[in-house]
Amino acid sequence: MESSKVNVIDLKPGMENVHVVVRVLKAGGPKVIRTKAGERTISEALVGDSTGRVKLTLWGNTAGSVNEGDAIEIVGGWTSVFKNEIQLNVGSRGKVSKVDSSLVPEVSEIPEAMPKAPEEGWSRRGGGFRRPPQRGGRGRSRGWE
Repeated sequence: MESSKVNVIDLKPGMENVHVVVRVLKAGGPKVIRTKAGERTISEALVGDSTGRVKLTLWGNTAGSVNEGDAIEIVGGWTSVFKNEIQLNVGSRGKVSKVDSSLVPEVSEIPEAMPKAPEEGWSRRGGGFRRPPQRGGRGRSRGWE
């Protein structure tokens, strides 16, 4: 499925197959966390583009794959809301690739703005916020990767 590139500031909760090109502002190392599905390896980073910045969580094999200052392209990510903040996630179905540094602004040129999470219509489940089930369909559980 083809995905069109979006700006960080335009990220909304519940988006899937997200495609962004961003610079890594901060990057943490891999750590193991406990979830309802068992232990998972993650790492967290702060990334941004010319429109703003967002927290990035890398799951499984993608954990620890980015470094501060890297220019990266993310294809196949998804968004969630945790503690009232939109987060971008990448797991086993997504791809993180280094790209030419000229494709994204330098760290000092990335604005502080962050995408806004809605104040209502989202339910708390499993420590994070998820989109309410859609009416009429069976729906599917995304699960953590």
